[in-house]
Amino acid sequence: MLAPPTPPSTEQLQRDAGYYKAQLLLQSMLDSGLISLSEYNKITLLNRQTFSPYLVEIMPDITG
Repeated sequence: MLAPPTPPSTEQLQRDAGYYKAQLLLQSMLDSGLISLSEYNKITLLNRQTFSPYLVEIMPDITG
């Protein structure tokens, strides 16, 4: 029998919020033509490492 999932901590929720905000800004930069798709993908990978979002394990793979 599986144990019930542990809810995310306040710190995890703050990291997720930081990741989400960074990705919104990054998407805006991509949409405006300020960065290329390759740069977007590389920065997304860095954001995942920096912010360690709660569900990073199920996020789609990105090739830099």
